[in-house]
Amino acid sequence: MKISVMQPYFFPYLGYFSLIKHTEKFVLLDTIQFIRHGWIERNRILKQHTGWLYVKVPLIKSGRDSLIVDLKINNNENWKNKILSQLQIYKKTAPYYYKVLKIFNELFAKEYEDITHLNKEALILVCRYLNISNDISVFSEMKLNIEKPTSPDEWALNICNALGNVDEYWNPSGGKSFFDKKKYSDASLVLKFQKINTFTYSQKRSVFEESLSIIDVMMFNSVEEINKMLDDYELD
Repeated sequence: MKISVMQPYFFPYLGYFSLIKHTEKFVLLDTIQFIRHGWIERNRILKQHTGWLYVKVPLIKSGRDSLIVDLKINNNENWKNKILSQLQIYKKTAPYYYKVLKIFNELFAKEYEDITHLNKEALILVCRYLNISNDISVFSEMKLNIEKPTSPDEWALNICNALGNVDEYWNPSGGKSFFDKKKYSDASLVLKFQKINTFTYSQKRSVFEESLSIIDVMMFNSVEEINKMLDDYELD
């Protein structure tokens, strides 16, 4: 079995979904420390006319050492309507605006207390839209008894060992420097790094804004076009 382990991001970039599609089990690692100014509760979409802006889920303030699993959403704020309002920038130009809006309406029809389960549901809905049916699991709910990691690359290694039927572990190429390949080979695991190839598409403006959320990709591309992007990658 091929697996990947990532933090639960909010409507992440295209490469994240390529990992989900091309591995058989995708684990949302939520028992590690929350690092502020990352992608757990926010992502980027187009801003009117030029540039980009954040769509963001407000979190209840927590301590420096808070784990992702403990992050609660501040539902006293009207964040759902704010995000829907921000998405209207796409209404006049994006051919798939109403299809993407349907995903958000389905997501926001439910109530969420924590960011992990909101993000998991968002991932599932996007995957369903893209015809991806691979398993997505939350680590804190898997009841796995793993050895305590002593370095960042051992989270995935110890999860693979605890699952017991894993042959390959895939990680984004950007994290390559954090991994000791010998640890994985000693555990009879093939360690692979996936790099999605560079792509552009029409955003109906003169300058292409790179590295935006999957939201932007879905607004301007068909399901078939997106899957071609997801399948265009290299492994190392």
